[in-house]
Amino acid sequence: MTGGYEAPHGAPANAGALVLSGTGGSGGEDALVEAVVFDVGRVLVRWDLRCLYRKLIDDPARLEWFCTTVVTEDWHFQHDAGRDLDEMVAERKRAFPDCDDLIDAYATRFLETIPGPVEGTHEIVRRLASRGVPLYAITNFASVFWRQFEPTDTIFAQFRDIVVSGDEKIAKPDNRIFELAAERFGRAPQTMLFIDDNAANITAASALGWQVHHFAGAAALEEDLASKGLFGPVVS
Repeated sequence: MTGGYEAPHGAPANAGALVLSGTGGSGGEDALVEAVVFDVGRVLVRWDLRCLYRKLIDDPARLEWFCTTVVTEDWHFQHDAGRDLDEMVAERKRAFPDCDDLIDAYATRFLETIPGPVEGTHEIVRRLASRGVPLYAITNFASVFWRQFEPTDTIFAQFRDIVVSGDEKIAKPDNRIFELAAERFGRAPQTMLFIDDNAANITAASALGWQVHHFAGAAALEEDLASKGLFGPVVS
């Protein structure tokens, strides 16, 4: 899972940044907020393995067993972190030979685990983009699945850069992915607001100096962004 005050090519990274007070992150008072950095899964788009497997497994008890024992979120995380898909699938099929077709579906029908956008957050992205707020993302997403999914949603055109864990073979909450993102985005961590639904990711980013918002819904996010002045007049 990239109008307004866009800095011209060659300008410093903080050109046109907003000046905010009391950000609530680690940047302290009067920190410059140059950019907003989004997570993708469960912030911008819904994600649930059961969205696929409900179509394939009728029995609720077997569905729950399968999604907590065979194709689990922890197992999937290995692919997000860069492990080879074919290797993972082959290993899992050896461990659960009666589930071959269902395990294959993970590889061939993964996009069906993403049923649509998280309510309200695409509107927030477009609102920020319309004001020229630089937008970025850091997502735990397998490379092959990201290449399939990214073209299906125009919201990603709003982002200047997206760090994908599968490409880097580093996944949140590893400190290295946040350090890599800050380098790629060309901005100091304390000048960026990072939004994620995962508490471990928020803790890791905050410890590295990022300003953070622990996502629990679009309404609370909108309120937080408004309180930081991101929807108000630009202050140069």
